[in-house]
Amino acid sequence: MRRIGTTSIPVALASVVWLAACGGGANTAAPTPDPTPWQWSLPAGWAPPLVPADNPMNDAKVELGRRLFHEPRLSGNGTLACSGCHAQASAFTDDRALARGATGEVHPRNAQPLTNVAYNTTFNWARPDVRTLEQQMAAPLFNTAPVEMGVNEANRAAVLARIAGDADYRARFGAAFAGQADAVSWDNIIRAIATFERTLISASSKFDQWQAGQATLTAAEERGRALFFGNQALCARCHGSPNFNDQFVSSAAAPAEAPFHNTGLFNIGSTGAYPEPNRGIFEVTKQAADMGKFRAASLRNIELTAPYMHDGSIGTLEAVIDFYAAGGRDVGNGLYAGDGRANPFKDPLIGQIRLAAQDKSDLLAFLKTLTDASFTHNPRFAPPVP
Repeated sequence: MRRIGTTSIPVALASVVWLAACGGGANTAAPTPDPTPWQWSLPAGWAPPLVPADNPMNDAKVELGRRLFHEPRLSGNGTLACSGCHAQASAFTDDRALARGATGEVHPRNAQPLTNVAYNTTFNWARPDVRTLEQQMAAPLFNTAPVEMGVNEANRAAVLARIAGDADYRARFGAAFAGQADAVSWDNIIRAIATFERTLISASSKFDQWQAGQATLTAAEERGRALFFGNQALCARCHGSPNFNDQFVSSAAAPAEAPFHNTGLFNIGSTGAYPEPNRGIFEVTKQAADMGKFRAASLRNIELTAPYMHDGSIGTLEAVIDFYAAGGRDVGNGLYAGDGRANPFKDPLIGQIRLAAQDKSDLLAFLKTLTDASFTHNPRFAPPVP
């Protein structure tokens, strides 16, 4: 997305800041210059996202990435594109409680929306070690448990051959990765898709227009805004960044620590446990204190991304507000019975909040001001016209 605001900033700035943050640059080989370098066009006050020095942005690469993002031939059986789980109309998620892979296998987690994904510090519900979009792409492409795109050792060469056998793709890879003798490769597929994903910037919601002095909030929306950022609802403690989460990073600042939170969704048998394999970053760290810790989702376009939570277990935005007002969820019976409000690993930021019915209604009204129709209808993000 190149023109969503008023400030046009060369992508080279992002690469320079990234190199400085990593202590590099002096001995780093310069990438092959592209005749059409990408130009960020961002709202006033927004810095460009971080861009790895080894994957600079250019127009041809963004367009190639868009086509690959919407390309079902990139899956093992040729049936599922990235956009199959990340649809533009739903702010790049899929409206399912749990995602479904190319073979029909159900993923244990909800597909995350990609709104402003380039500004995230991490990119998975519960993987603190995945810090770039390029790293993240390997999982949906090559995972075997669960199967997502379904590319594996048996079909990997055949899937790549589908792309390499397309003359239009060969030309586009050559333009995007100028100077490479054999540009059609899995590494470059990942680089191109990550480059396209970095352009998925949403900053034209009613709230953004209000901040710019171009819109007026209704009385209910203004009351909800005051609740959201104030000391009663305390939503901004985990959703106070420009992307309405607490893992926000840009080229203006070095990568920060990445908080994860146990919100009291479960407390199986009053032990603090969460259902396998959805036990948060505990699955990576094996530290008891990390049980049930997940990344706080961005609230931009939240109206469009139901159902909610890492497991899609809360169906409506109204129910999410009720959940946080209660300080967790009491699962009264069944396999996962237990009072999440009393989970011993619950984040101290999560506590009961006294909200009247009108307060909840006002919060809902404010959250809907974060919907950006220009983002979900932008033709630059849509599938290419055949």
